[in-house]
Amino acid sequence: MNAEDVITLAQQALLIMLLVSSPMLLAALAVGLLVSIFQAATQINEMTLSFIPKLIAVFVAMVIAGPWMTGLMVDYIRRLFSSIPGIIG
Repeated sequence: MNAEDVITLAQQALLIMLLVSSPMLLAALAVGLLVSIFQAATQINEMTLSFIPKLIAVFVAMVIAGPWMTGLMVDYIRRLFSSIPGIIG
């Protein structure tokens, strides 16, 4: 196993991590932005107001994108496990 293999594995792992986390992060970002606009328009300065909507949005994003995220992770893990003999020897 040389340095190029290690860098390739790390690059693939980081890419999969970004792809898997992006639906939930984007949902939380969008809901946080909407709640912030609502708070600015109504002058309600409650810090805990955005917690429950963000939590619900992340859960909904996880339910909707869950099969895709699971498939992506399973595909990556299968490729990783099948490449172990080539990496070792």
